[in-house]
Order: sequence, then C-alpha cells, then structure tokens
Amino acid sequence: MRKLRKFIKITLAAGAFLMLLLIGWFTFEFISVTGTAQEVMEFEIKEGQSVTQVAEALGEAGVLARKWPFLAGYRLFFSGQSLKAGEYRLEMPLSPKKLLRIFAEGRIVLHPVTIPEGLTRREIARHLEGADMVDVASFLLASQDPGSIKDWDDRAQDLEGFLFPETYHFPKGETPARMVEAMVGQFKQEFTEAWSQRAAELGMTIRDVVILASLIEKETSKPDERALVSAVFHNRLRIGMKLDCDPTIVYALKMTDSYTGRLRYRDLKLDSPYNTYLYPGLPPGPIANPGRHAIEAALYPAEADFLYFVSRNDGSHHFSRTLREHQNAVNRYQRRSGR
Repeated sequence: MRKLRKFIKITLAAGAFLMLLLIGWFTFEFISVTGTAQEVMEFEIKEGQSVTQVAEALGEAGVLARKWPFLAGYRLFFSGQSLKAGEYRLEMPLSPKKLLRIFAEGRIVLHPVTIPEGLTRREIARHLEGADMVDVASFLLASQDPGSIKDWDDRAQDLEGFLFPETYHFPKGETPARMVEAMVGQFKQEFTEAWSQRAAELGMTIRDVVILASLIEKETSKPDERALVSAVFHNRLRIGMKLDCDPTIVYALKMTDSYTGRLRYRDLKLDSPYNTYLYPGLPPGPIANPGRHAIEAALYPAEADFLYFVSRNDGSHHFSRTLREHQNAVNRYQRRSGR
C-alpha cells in the first residue's frame, strides 16, 4: 500500500511537471515571433476561410513557423470570435497571439478614395471603377434604389444628388451597397437640422435645395461666386423666369450618351424636362452630387438683384442686372465661342 501511494505521488508529480512543461512550451510558442526581419507583409483572409485554412496560408507565407500554437491559441482564447475577412498589412515579425488579436479585431487595410464635388452617380461609378474599387454596373444598381432617402425625398427615383462628395476609406472588396450607404449617411450627417429649418424658411424642400445646389455646383467652382449664382437662380425662380442653365442640358444629353463635350445651339431646343431653357422652374431632379459649399450657397444666396451671368472663359463669370448689360457681356466674352 505504501509503495502504491508512493507510485501515485510520483505519477501525479510527473503529470503536473509534464503539464507545466506543456503550458510553458505553448506559452513560449504562442508569444514568440517567427524570424527577426523587420518587414511589412500583405496578407488576405478570404471570405469563408476556416481558421485552419488561415493558419495554413500563414505558414505558406512564412508568417508562422508552426501552425499548432496559432490554432491552439485560437481555441483557448478566441473561439468565440471570428477572424475577419479582408486585406491586412502585417508589420513583421508577429507572434501567433498578436496575429490572432489583429484578425479578431478586424484591423483590415482601408483604402482612401475621394469623390469630387459635382459628379453624377454614373461618373462616381466610373471614378470608383478607375480606383479598382467596384465595377460601374454594380454601383449604378446599388445607387438606383432611393429607399434610404425616402424620409428626406419621397419623390426621388434614385440617389442622384445624395451621394455626398467626401474622402471615404473602404476595405478591399467592399460591396457597392455599403459604399452607397456610407455616401448617403454622410449626406444625412452634413445636412443639419439648421439647414432643414433654413430650407423651410425659403419655402423649399430638401429635394429643392439639393437640385438647386447641383446647378450651382456645375455652374461655378469659384467659392466667391457660388452665392451670386444662387442669387441669380433664386431671383429668377421668384419672378417665374426660366433658369437657362446650360449644365441641365448637358445632364440630359449625358443621360442618353449624346453629349459630345460641347453644347451647340440646337441643344438648347432639346425636348427634355431637364432643359431649363424650355421649361420653367427647377429641373425634375439633381444633375450632380453637390458638396457642402454648394448646398450652403443654395440655402444662403447673396443679397443681390442679378438676373444674368456669363462665363468670362477663365473660370469666372460676369453678373448683370439687366438684359442689355448681359447682352453686352455676352458679346464681349463669348464673341469667339462656338455657341
């Protein structure tokens, strides 16, 4: 009996020692790094990859010397979390523990993409495709559904005008729907309650403001002219005078892929509800996606009684109060134009 008790004690002690040895070995492997080279490595976890497949890919890439500490560590400490799919920039060397933390927290690489002011949604789609973010057809499909702005504009047929120009950061493989959601979300964040109240003071809906802002955005890029252009449009709308806005015709031509890069006199007679030379009032929808400054100009026009403006062909415009003054300016600045 004494020998049996002694044997049991020795066995338990050996087992405890072995357990401590295994724990120590695992701990060492779990927190140790592979190699000492300081480098940045691109690594991608694909959608649907299992933890085992991720470990195998890390081993093939030379990130892990042994897979078992990574897999054991996941089961012990991270089993309730998923390893987020996406593109990672790994600053090597890294231990299995740090790798698991990075993947579980989803510290994926975000790519910046800037949407300039005044692009149509078709142009935004081409811009994103050029940045290798999404294909044109998918983005157009995602931005066709106006459901996300129905509370803001119940007449919208698509999201034209509500894709806010901004610099966004998207992960590789981001869906068009999430991109659109981010742009519309940014619009809602920018269009404050104060702006809504100001629109009501002017007797305008949010849709009216966005449409007018899109016209201002396309007419001038000069900060000191936006409020003046806005004043011209507000003044014309107030007295029932047609807006005569060239960019609305350009938009109508672009909708049918008919725009050649230059307006002709015959284009002024284009039978389209967007032709503000033929139809009074605002066009039926936004002709671009305006930025913050154009929206502010639409809401806060300059206190001026101008009714006309014409390009000086250097990016700036001449503003006039009377038709005679305007005709003189047209003769002066547009004498050599093709119109």
